[in-house]
Amino acid sequence: MTDHSEIDSVTGRATTGHEWDGIKELNTPLPRWWVICFYLTIVWSIGYWVVYPAWPLISSNTTGLFGYSSRADVAVELANLEKIRGDKMAALGAASLADIEKDPALLALARAKGKTVFGDNCAPCHGSGAAGAKGFPNLNDDDWLWGGTLDQIMQTIQFGARSGHAKTHEGQMLAFGKDGVLKPDEIVTVANYVRSLSGLSTRKGYDPAKGEKIFADNCVACHGDGGKGNQELGAPNLTDKIWLYGSDEATLIETISQGRAGVMPAWEGRLDPSTIKAMAVYVHSLGGGK
Repeated sequence: MTDHSEIDSVTGRATTGHEWDGIKELNTPLPRWWVICFYLTIVWSIGYWVVYPAWPLISSNTTGLFGYSSRADVAVELANLEKIRGDKMAALGAASLADIEKDPALLALARAKGKTVFGDNCAPCHGSGAAGAKGFPNLNDDDWLWGGTLDQIMQTIQFGARSGHAKTHEGQMLAFGKDGVLKPDEIVTVANYVRSLSGLSTRKGYDPAKGEKIFADNCVACHGDGGKGNQELGAPNLTDKIWLYGSDEATLIETISQGRAGVMPAWEGRLDPSTIKAMAVYVHSLGGGK
């Protein structure tokens, strides 16, 4: 490698004198207009730092000469929107759930408001279309853990499930294996019995009579005779082929062994009553409400 300027004999252009593997580095200055623009961007950035909020501090940030905040702009726009909706939202808050569904104007407002709030708060778990996911119920069908009437849906949204709220839904799936209530072979047997309740296949050599007895001794108290479920306890119907965590044998064995105790947060205190009411109406209107 050489380190002195020279003229390339092929191109006739100046080089830096650097050469690697026969490749010469040309000494081509940047266009003047480009250099000027580059320095202007530096000057602009310094001005931006002074005028607008830019640098983080220990507990806040520099506010800039203008004191501008995009978050403040959004807050103002939302406040203006709430003023526009004020009378309508007040009417929504004053109306009963049944009256809202009977009034086309209030119903349209509740659905629109509920859809927006659902997307902001519920979609991360239930999905943007409310189709649910493993461990998160599908809100489009007519299978409800805690009930699908307007009042029941609103109660669930308000107080949640196992959320710690004084009025929350309680009840959880026991860990029959972890707590030593059932032996591994008994868990496999009852898992296959549960699959049979929905008409699903069972493993070869499975004893249905033994499975039915284990179910009667340990599961009927919550899931009811025949496994039809109990909405007061949040115990799902085991006969409808709608499974929150999955219906394959391995998943059922895991559920029976380790239990299930998913948590739904309570939205009371986080959302105002009118918004909760609108979200209840929206969820009820998805197609699975009763």
